[in-house]
Amino acid sequence: MQLFYAPDLTTPRYTLGEEESKHCIRVLRLRRGDTLHLTDGRGTLYRCEIAEEDARRCTVRVVERFPDYERMPYRLTMAVAPTKNIERFEWFLEKATEVGVSEIVPLLCERSERRALKIERAERVVVSAMKQSLKAFCPALRPLTPLDDLLAEPFDGRRLIAHCDAPRMEKRHLFDTLRPHENLLVLIGPEGDFSPAEIDAALRAGFEEITLGRQRLRTETAAVVATVMAATRNHTPDQTA
Repeated sequence: MQLFYAPDLTTPRYTLGEEESKHCIRVLRLRRGDTLHLTDGRGTLYRCEIAEEDARRCTVRVVERFPDYERMPYRLTMAVAPTKNIERFEWFLEKATEVGVSEIVPLLCERSERRALKIERAERVVVSAMKQSLKAFCPALRPLTPLDDLLAEPFDGRRLIAHCDAPRMEKRHLFDTLRPHENLLVLIGPEGDFSPAEIDAALRAGFEEITLGRQRLRTETAAVVATVMAATRNHTPDQTA
């Protein structure tokens, strides 16, 4: 299946942008009558046929639509401090999108070594990963957000913070605390971890302390591990039922 991204898709006919048209006609060598698939990034998959094979303005005709295509049975928001080496953070964006994530919030923390983020470049990484993994839902990617601002926001679900500092109360392993089909927000700090003051502020805001294991992980590795654990838990039969 060839998947193209069309956030402004209209039916029954739609014209791809120049970049997507070129990829469709010159790279994939698709022709009039050939089938391809489009997604609006909001969960609907469209099966289309090429109506006009123009390498600059390829027009397709929508044949069939599939709403809520492979919707995840849970919602996961990953709030992660971008790494100093931007390629590592982009690796997280790519892998989290492939595995499954609802929203990504780049965090600005006290110990952040990266204090700026090119959001358009990050969005391209997310969209590319969405298309490569054949998903119809494109994760929401927010601008760089100060941790204090995120802590003050309401959130309808459980909120967790992973850190390497000594626990204030009880620090449970993430996988052990996960429950299927829940709305989850997970905080992952920068290379120097969250500061003690930030951890205390998160706990006062109602966050639960978690650990990802005894080993110390890089920021981007910890974020991917948390994403995979959430996906695994939601595809594992509930043993308590």
